[in-house]
Amino acid sequence: MELLIQNLVSPVVLAFLLGIIARMVRSDLEIPSAIYQGLSIYLLLAIGLKGGVALSQTPPAELVGPVLLTLALGVLTPFSAFILLRKLGKLGRIDAAATAAHYGSVSAVTFVAAIEAVKHSDIPAAGYLPALVAVLEVPGIIVGLLLARQSQSGGIKSALHEVLTGKSIFLMLGGLIIGTVCGAEKVSTIAPFFIDPFKGVLFLFLLELGIVAASRFRDLAQAGWRLVLTGCLLPTLHGTIATTAATYIGMSTGSAAVFGAMVASASYIAAPAAVRIALPKASPGIYLTMALGVTFPFNLAIGIPLFLKLAQLTS
Repeated sequence: MELLIQNLVSPVVLAFLLGIIARMVRSDLEIPSAIYQGLSIYLLLAIGLKGGVALSQTPPAELVGPVLLTLALGVLTPFSAFILLRKLGKLGRIDAAATAAHYGSVSAVTFVAAIEAVKHSDIPAAGYLPALVAVLEVPGIIVGLLLARQSQSGGIKSALHEVLTGKSIFLMLGGLIIGTVCGAEKVSTIAPFFIDPFKGVLFLFLLELGIVAASRFRDLAQAGWRLVLTGCLLPTLHGTIATTAATYIGMSTGSAAVFGAMVASASYIAAPAAVRIALPKASPGIYLTMALGVTFPFNLAIGIPLFLKLAQLTS
């Protein structure tokens, strides 16, 4: 309970709640789209840079196990999501596959929130974790699209191009490469812009996400209790498996907890862009609402503290 309270009473989580309250009381608060796009670019590039610096300081042998585990879960989680969405959520094949692609991918903001949570608990996490975010983002989307069994020629090919060249992967991988090549000493020259203000930018980004999530609460009510329940069960299932497996292969307590939160999250940047192209008949009101309106706040409030506690128990 104490861990849950500590995680909830943090600036980034409270910024998210502030955004929700602003929408509920019909405040005229609004972050311009151009600024929101700028905040997204900053966060993705900064995450990649910090991960690249950490990679430059990590022996390659330490990455083999975590990368293989990430790829395996990136392929398996869309299948479990697809089955639950079909059986419990009662979704059709197209909507279930589209939503499964989101749950197979990863939310960079949830990852950052998990990093901040373990820091707050004084439990160190490995620096190579941002590289795993980039590895996890793609396979789940591909599997989700394949599950839809699309007959339109070029649909999956276009979606793959969108995923690999989209800003989330492009900026994160770009930052990762720059950080790896330059190392800590050279990256320190841009640290006053890309490292130090990171939490402040994340605060503004979460404020905007709170506004967006609250604007979809009506869609959530229309989706019904089955989808809300599925949106809570999926992160619990995926995060528990991921945290336990990460501990089993020797990842540290903090790393296993963050890894569990990564696998438990659902994408709302890369996956929607790909799904819009490959599965135009899928309903955004379902996959966006579940990823952003249910699973994202669930992980902030319950998932991250749960995976941290599980990592502490299994380590």
